[in-house]
Amino acid sequence: MKLSRPVSWFLLAFGVWSWFIWITFVKNLVKDGSGLAFDDGHPTAYFWVHLLLAIVSFVLGTVIGVIGLRGVRALRRTP
Repeated sequence: MKLSRPVSWFLLAFGVWSWFIWITFVKNLVKDGSGLAFDDGHPTAYFWVHLLLAIVSFVLGTVIGVIGLRGVRALRRTP
């Protein structure tokens, strides 16, 4: 299957964007001072659910970004 140039770049950009957004979110989650993520220094269910969401998003962002990168590289090799 061959991806078009715009689709390949979109997928690559989506992968990079996903990593940027979720790294920022995890940093903020760990530093949470509102009591949602930590209760007396112990992680809450809120923390674990959102950490799981972040991990899944990292994996999906990586897979989608790699597909986009492969599409961009394939387009550069073909005349």
